[in-house]
Amino acid sequence: MTAPTTRSRRLIAIPLGMTMATALAFLPNVSASAAPADGAADVAKQISAEATPLSYVVNVRSGHGTSSHVKKAIAKAGGTIVTSYDRIGVIVVHSSNADFAKSIRKVRGVESAGSTRTAPLPAQSTTDVGTPKALSAQEIADVDAAAGQDPLEPLQWDLPAIKADKAHEKTLGSKKVTVAVIDTGVDDTHPDIAPNFDRKASVNCVSGKPDTTDGAWRPSAAESPHGTHVAGEIAAAKNGIGVTGVAPGVKVSGIKVSTTAGFFYTEAVVCGFMWAAEHGVDVTNNSYYTDPWYFNCKNDPDQKALVEALTRATKYAEKKGTVNVAAAGNENYDLAADEITDPSSPNDTTPSDRVIDPSECLDIPTQLPGVVTVSSTGAKGIKSSFSNHGLGVIDIAAPGGDSTRYQTPAPPATSGLILGPLPGGSWGYMAGTSMASPHVAGVAALIKSTHPHASAALVKALLYAEADATPCTDPYDIDGDGKVDAVCEGSKNRNSFYGWGTADALDAVTK
Repeated sequence: MTAPTTRSRRLIAIPLGMTMATALAFLPNVSASAAPADGAADVAKQISAEATPLSYVVNVRSGHGTSSHVKKAIAKAGGTIVTSYDRIGVIVVHSSNADFAKSIRKVRGVESAGSTRTAPLPAQSTTDVGTPKALSAQEIADVDAAAGQDPLEPLQWDLPAIKADKAHEKTLGSKKVTVAVIDTGVDDTHPDIAPNFDRKASVNCVSGKPDTTDGAWRPSAAESPHGTHVAGEIAAAKNGIGVTGVAPGVKVSGIKVSTTAGFFYTEAVVCGFMWAAEHGVDVTNNSYYTDPWYFNCKNDPDQKALVEALTRATKYAEKKGTVNVAAAGNENYDLAADEITDPSSPNDTTPSDRVIDPSECLDIPTQLPGVVTVSSTGAKGIKSSFSNHGLGVIDIAAPGGDSTRYQTPAPPATSGLILGPLPGGSWGYMAGTSMASPHVAGVAALIKSTHPHASAALVKALLYAEADATPCTDPYDIDGDGKVDAVCEGSKNRNSFYGWGTADALDAVTK
């Protein structure tokens, strides 16, 4: 089976009646002006001829503020400081100088620096990434919910798959726990999200600098519904409306980090983690990879700087008590393989094939130290056809959906995808490791609700210890064509498909 061609775990939105394979074919590859794919420095030189600025991160010693020496050097090299995160030593800079990063790396006190993109500022105009079809009024009316269920809960096969329905009989989670959705924005006016929305922990971080304007965390009508869907999977209120979240009693916030065109750049993601760390967020969900490189290679000075900046941000958040949960990706890659061919980078200009060493080139933030890496399962409880995997890389698995052709749910559910809220007050289906990650974030929130004084490290330890051991699927022939589509390695208790096992919401509230 060929791995899905889409490079983004941010959106696999499947209209009702459309197969996974067909839907994936409609997801466009983001492409703009022609540019070389062998590093941001060459692209910067091309862009600089037009005097158009790029964005950079400059990493200095943390905890000491930005020295006047470094500030002067940035200005001398043609840079303008946008903001700085002194506690982790990350400075966001704009510059039109093609040699800015090269020059600033030579400055005393600068540990690394690199361009966060290969496309000029501002990002390209809106890209149509597709929109899931909302459930019709008739489809909603046709669902026969049992007593105690929200109206659309019978369609949520994913809740009993992790025993969330049983967990809800014990507790819905604590209002003192907040999960931040670092994503495309969250529609907090949606009736399933509004009761649990945490405004104080919400922000727009797209520029790399927090924008606290009321409602700045919301997606526009032209932007992806992804973040709203994810937020609902985590904490849709059990209020007699729509669907039910994994942890329907906890708070959820929106930290918007994607541009209108759908790019998640490093400066925005750093801002997101820092905001979460400083605003009492207990869990972050990260269903994306940081653009423009699918894998950031530490032997490239620009990409090395991006890895360093985000590593500092995620570690800082965890030190402040935040558990960071992230999607593993949708390409059916073995992330522990000797090499992987990446045909998608850089995705904000013109990508080309490059062979990378996964031990040196990381998918960030999901492969950063301490981040919980989540693979996806379908309605039959086995690895989704698209889900990345890898021994020692995958920490835990959870429902992210799959084509109904591959994994058909038991009635009354009708789709193998994941149902959740869409902006504007509707509901629709989506699939991907993007949907698996919020299930784990929800279980982590239930653990934190049960153990309110637990550190981030303890919450993660309980998350893994309480997971249901899931043995390898061997042979893994998801499409039934007689060919092995991925190889699972490891034991029942820890393997490359399911990590420590499948997340268990019931154990999260009873043990």
